[in-house]
Amino acid sequence: MVEKAYRIKKNGDFQFIYKKGKSVANRQFVVYTKPNKNLEHFRLGISVSKKIGNAVVRTRIKRAIRENFKVHKEDMLPLDIVVIARKPAKDMDTLQIQASLEHVLKIAKAFNKRI
Repeated sequence: MVEKAYRIKKNGDFQFIYKKGKSVANRQFVVYTKPNKNLEHFRLGISVSKKIGNAVVRTRIKRAIRENFKVHKEDMLPLDIVVIARKPAKDMDTLQIQASLEHVLKIAKAFNKRI
């Protein structure tokens, strides 16, 4: 589980990142990033719409996204990151979701130079 300090939960925070942040996308995910100078670690917000599927499907996608960030915890820059899942993500397994998410995060330049 991602610790509380690493989460974005408030709607106001989401809206601020949507308005002021930069977005990058591939077929499965849209990622908004905004630099956060107040923290020395990243914060993560996840959005999976009801249009994608039922609660079981949405929760599976969210768990795969969280797992990816847990694996790359040390490699992330101090950014506020919001990940929005798109419809094609519902047909992917966990490894495919992680590969697609890594791809879009590299485009967004959210990783340290190590990756």
